[in-house]
Amino acid sequence: MPIADSDGTAVYYERHGSGPAILFVHGSGGHHAAWWQQVAALREEFTVVTVDLRGFGRSDSDMSQFDGQDFPGDVVAVLDREDLTDVMLVGQSIGSVAALRAALLRPRRVSSVVLGHSLGGVSHPELRELAAADRAEAVKLPVIDRLLTKEFQRERADLTFLFQQMGTFNAARMADLRNLDTDGPTLQDIADSGVRVAFLAGERDAVLSVKTVTRAHELLPGSHLEIVPDAPHSMYWEAPAEYNRAVARLRRTLTAPKEQEETA
Repeated sequence: MPIADSDGTAVYYERHGSGPAILFVHGSGGHHAAWWQQVAALREEFTVVTVDLRGFGRSDSDMSQFDGQDFPGDVVAVLDREDLTDVMLVGQSIGSVAALRAALLRPRRVSSVVLGHSLGGVSHPELRELAAADRAEAVKLPVIDRLLTKEFQRERADLTFLFQQMGTFNAARMADLRNLDTDGPTLQDIADSGVRVAFLAGERDAVLSVKTVTRAHELLPGSHLEIVPDAPHSMYWEAPAEYNRAVARLRRTLTAPKEQEETA
């Protein structure tokens, strides 16, 4: 069983396929198995790595409390143990915050980061205000309606049920990840790292609006923007074909200069 040591914490991960590397970082209700539709579709062309952050899935969950500030180190531990280079990290929702921070800790291993349905915890007053306004609208909806469209829930009751069951395997909860958002990197920190950033969003995301994501893209020079029509917050689950095509396209095209020295 593949285990990485993250400062004494056992972090479970899996590695599939071969080729350029993509490492997926799940959100608050996920774990390594949530990426089943991505692994099956992408492993023929890419090395696909999935990870359980501490408190999630098969990783160590013995601690009484979970600090979101530790999650980027869990991703770094997997990068180091597998000696991966030129990796594209793909985060989902708040997992994107851990992905971006891990990239900034290991810029010589990570060439690019895809912030899926997230601003990656970037410290910027205008973006914080926009994201707060989006959250204020999102909390008016039932949790499942924030993540999946009503049409999908009605037509695919089976996959909706499985989606909800995924979170029951985790000890950590959303509140344990929120601390990730404090003291985030600045736009200048990202630019200085040399890591390329892409924003991947769904047109029907009820958690983070296209307007907010587009503004983040405008403020971060050199970033990429992918808006998938008619896709919800949990695009990877509800619209896997469109999501997988976007991820594969970004993996093939994103590059970054590697002159920067590793900072940690």
